[in-house]
Order: sequence, then C-alpha cells, then structure tokens
Amino acid sequence: MNSRFSPPSAKVIYLTIRYAIILKKYSTSAAQTISKSTAAANKFVVYCNTQITSHGRNGNIREAEALFHRMPRKTVVSYTAMLSAYANNGQITDARKVFDDMPQRTVATWNAMITAYVRNMSRVNGVEEASRLFLQMPVRNAVSYTAMVMGFVGAGRFDEAERLYEGTPLKWRDPFCSNVLMSGYLRIGKLEEAVKVFESMVEKNVVSWSSMVNGYCKNGRVGEARKLFDRMDESRNQFTWCSMIDGYMKAGCFEDGFQLFLQMRREGQVGIEPTIMTVIFESCGRNGRYKEGCQVHGLMSHLGFEFDVFLGNSIIAMYSKFGCINEARKLFDTIREKDVVSWNSLIYGYVQAGRVEEANELFEKMDSRDSVSWTTLITGFSNKGLTKKCIELFSKMPERDCVAWTALISGFINNGAHEEAILWFLKMIRSGIRPNPLTLSILLSASASLAFLSLGQQLHSLVFKMEAEHDLSIQNSLISMYTKCGTVNDAHKIFKSITTPNIISFNSMITGFSHNGFGGEALELFKQLVDEGHEPNEVTFLGVLSACTHVGLVEEGWDYFKSMRTLFKVEPGPDHYACMVDLLGRAGLLNEAMELIESMPFEPHCGVWGALLGASRTHNFLDLAELAAQQILKLEPNNATPYVVLSDIYSSMGKRIDEEQMRSSRRFRGVKKSPGCSWIAVK
Repeated sequence: MNSRFSPPSAKVIYLTIRYAIILKKYSTSAAQTISKSTAAANKFVVYCNTQITSHGRNGNIREAEALFHRMPRKTVVSYTAMLSAYANNGQITDARKVFDDMPQRTVATWNAMITAYVRNMSRVNGVEEASRLFLQMPVRNAVSYTAMVMGFVGAGRFDEAERLYEGTPLKWRDPFCSNVLMSGYLRIGKLEEAVKVFESMVEKNVVSWSSMVNGYCKNGRVGEARKLFDRMDESRNQFTWCSMIDGYMKAGCFEDGFQLFLQMRREGQVGIEPTIMTVIFESCGRNGRYKEGCQVHGLMSHLGFEFDVFLGNSIIAMYSKFGCINEARKLFDTIREKDVVSWNSLIYGYVQAGRVEEANELFEKMDSRDSVSWTTLITGFSNKGLTKKCIELFSKMPERDCVAWTALISGFINNGAHEEAILWFLKMIRSGIRPNPLTLSILLSASASLAFLSLGQQLHSLVFKMEAEHDLSIQNSLISMYTKCGTVNDAHKIFKSITTPNIISFNSMITGFSHNGFGGEALELFKQLVDEGHEPNEVTFLGVLSACTHVGLVEEGWDYFKSMRTLFKVEPGPDHYACMVDLLGRAGLLNEAMELIESMPFEPHCGVWGALLGASRTHNFLDLAELAAQQILKLEPNNATPYVVLSDIYSSMGKRIDEEQMRSSRRFRGVKKSPGCSWIAVK
C-alpha cells in the first residue's frame, strides 16, 4: 500500500503552497479593484442624481435631461430626480413618461408623480390623475395621504378631502395631513371647521399653531388668536409673530400690535425681517402714527438694516400717508434700483398731498407704467375736480382694467356727476369688463344719492348674476341704497341676511331706520350692536341721536350723548352737538340748547347754529333766532337761510318793517336762495 501511494516530495509541497499564496494574493487584489470600481461608480451615480435635482430646481431642464441620458447606469433615485425636474418645470407629460419607463418604483416615486399632478392642476386634469395613481399605489405613507388631501383641497373638493382624511391611518394624519386640511378650510373662510381639525390633532407642530393664529386674526378674532399665541411659548417663528402683529393692526388695535412688536424685540426669539417691518410701516401709515413710524425707521438705520426696494417702498408709502412727501422723496432718491411700485408709491404721496402737477411730472418720467400708475393719477385729477383730464388720461391707457374703470366712475360720483358715472358704467359693461364689488358699491351709492330706486334694483339683480350677494361691502351698500330710497323693509331683509354684520352694517341700518322715522327700531338695533360686542363709533351715535330726535326722547338722548365719553370712549364732535341742539330745540328746551352750545370744547359750526335757528322759528324765540342767524352769516355770508328764517319769524310776529329790512338786506348783498329741484325718470 505504501509502495503504491508514496508521499509527495518536498519540492512538490513547496510549489503547491507557493501557488496557493500567489493565487490568494491576486484574488484579493482583484476583489479590491472591483470593490473600488463599484464604489466609484456609485459615487458617480449619486453625483449625477444631485446635479439633475439641482438643474431641475434652477430651471435648467435641458442640462438635467442631457445628464440623465448620458448616465451609464441609472437607479430608481435617478428616475425620480428626473421626474421631479420635469414636474418642477411644468412638463407633466415628460414627467409621466419617465414614471412609466421606470423599471422599478418606490413609494417616493409614486409620491413624486402624485405631487407633480397636484401642483400642476391648472395645466392638466391633475387631481383626477393623482387620484388614479393614489388608488394604484401598492404601498402608501404619510406623504402619499398628505399629497392627495392637498390635491382635493386645492381643487375645492372638500367632501373628498374629508373622506380621505377620515380614512388616513392615525399615525400618518398628524401633523402634516391635518395641517393641509386645516389650511384649506382657513383659505375659504371656514374657521370653525379648521378649529375642529386643530383641536382633534394629537400632534401639532409650529405650522399648526401658526396657521390657526393667522386664521383667527384674519377673521378679526384677535383675542382667541392671542390665547393660542401665548400657549406656543418658545415655538413661535417669524410667521407666527408677523401674523399676530398684523392681526392686531388690521383689527384697529395698534397699541397692542406695537407693544407685541416691542416684546418680540426684547425676547430676541426671532430676528427682524422685512415682512414684519413692512407690516409695522403700513400700520403706522394707516393709523397716522408718525412718531412710531419714525422711531422704527430710525431703529432700522441704527441696526444697519439693508433697505431693499420692497422695504423702501413701504417706508415711502408710510411717509406719503403722513403727508410728509419731502421725506418720501428723499428716500425715493436713495433707492438705486427702483421698481414700478417705488414710482407708484411716490405718485400716490403727491396725489394725497394735493400736488397733482408734481405727480404728473413723476408719471411722465416713468420708464414703464402699470394700471396702478394710471389709476392713481386719474384719482389725483378727479380729487381736483378735473374730470375732463381724467377722461383724457383714461383714453390714453394701453389697457383698461376694472380698477381703472372704477377709479374713473368714482371720480364722477365724488364730483357730483352721478348721471355721468352711470353712463360710463354702461360703457364699461359694453366693453366686456366685469365689474368688481367696489364698482357695484360705488354705483349703488350713486343710485342712493339720486334716490333712483329702479337703478338700484337693477344693480341688485346684477349682484345676484355675479354671485356677489354675500359680499359684505355690497350688502352694506344695498342697505344704504334702499334706506335712502325709502324702502326700509328691503334694507332690513338684507341686514338680517348678513351672517356676520360689521359696524358699517349696523351703522347703515341704524341711520336708515332713523332717517325714515323708525326711531324705536334704530334704538333697538343699537342695543343689539352693544350686546353682540361691537364697539359703536362716531357714525353710530349720529344715527342714535338722530333717532332720539325723531321720536322726541330727550332724556334717552342725553343718556346716549353722555355715554359716548363715559362708556364707549367716543369723543362727541360738532355733528353730535348739532343733533343734541336739534333734540332739545324741538322739545322747546332752547335755554338748555344754548347752554350746551356754550359748553362746546370747540367753535360751533353752521349745523349747530342752524339747528338752534330752526328750533327758534318753531317756538318763535326771536332773540335766539337773531343770535343764531348772526353766527351763521359770520361763517357763511352767502347763506340765504338766516335771511329767509328771520323774515318768516318777523312776518309771523307782525313786524313788517323788520321783515322788509331783512329782505332788502338780502337783496343788497346779492344773496340768493338755492332753487328747489326735483326730477322724474323718463322711460
């Protein structure tokens, strides 16, 4: 056995071992080479994917395409990057082709395609295609549900959005899916539905809280917004602060808004950025807060804040509203790259200051103009009563939009040319321009001034055709129109149809009741206004005091007049005193009326003396009549009323000589009575 199988020699064993070592060495080297090559290839793919994404975001779709097609090896990430690049540039058909050509897909790929359809709904039937893909998905995640809910919300299909939201697994519902539905509700004004979603959320993020703060503020419910804001503590971001400050400012609570801005500065939680500063400047300008506006402007200069054109425009607008046109011009001249808004802001400032010629000079220097440029100058000329110049400027406009037409029509109405305004409105309709709510509100005021009920009713029909019957400004204008035309019941029906009447709604209805002899109804409505938490203003009390005058409620009138200061912090003006003098005078309390006039903190105007003169004639109180007439003639020498009233009083008292002297005096001074007029509608 040993002779047949002899052991290998030492040389053979050596060679065998040597070969094994060499083979192992070269095998290891080859494996390392292959591994390095694979890693390099993977890095190249990752690089290409990153570049495709970058090109897509920057709008360089051809570079992204070229790189994608040259790739020797593509992964699912490569396809998804190219799909997203097409989608970001609105090329949905190409994005879908990439999606269909993919050898394999991940949930991220499906989500990218669904999102592409959702974001481009205006170009394709996006929500339908997105819905089909969503139903075909083998696996879904939180992004899938959020994208699809966003699609339904964006298309206004809230019933489908709600059903999908209810079917979303709880682990994926909050916060993103809930935020989308909540924001959708807020966008269409369904605050209560948004509140329900918010309160049902288990997990909320800063977007959830900030959206609700913003939603409450936009609906004027700043108290509830502030409660949420205070609960946020350290999680507030710039959007949250800006929403809360802006909410206060637009609700007329300037002090609260400005104090919150100062608190933001003290806490240092977020930095000062242009959007918040723009809100502050706009609010200062709107509320006439010159001191605060200058302080914030100085603060920005002290901090070395860079004045970009956006921020510079808001400061120009602020100074323009203050009437500080020279300061606005200085800032305008420092802006290097002015845009059309810069020019428009300064033109507006000149118009507001009554310096329309300088506004026109600036207008002529503009390289490019937009509708606002033309419209602002038209408004400036109309403020000066230059309606022919308005028509000339309007005729030169390259394109006339609804705003320009409205500015022209408004100019006629403001200058008392109501019939001309109606004719231009008819031209507007024939030109195919659709009126907006402001246009209709202005025309309704014209028909109210003319007491032209049939025109007002035709405009009301047009409101229904435009589906604008729920627009609050139009509803308020309709109330005013119907009350001035004497159809109080129609006005009251509209008032009762308003879901959330504002102070203008109440004022219009109270004044309408009062002027049409329904004093009791006016006072009842005032009580409702207070009970619902609205704050009455100067106009409200004019209606209330007028109602007391018509009904003869002297004691109640005194109570309302005194409550202006004590309860509602409203300072009585000359017109309120005139109402009280009229109320006391009609009741025969002329001595009390005279005492009230003497207690006024400012000089009485003609309305006050006119009320006393009228009451003196009613009660044949000659001494006070002569005093009132004398004061009126000091203020308005060409007013014929004192002459006529005194002549009537002298005549009723049998003082023929005094009567003739008064008539002679009027003729000598060339004072003429304004002739009465009336009109009829000719079919």
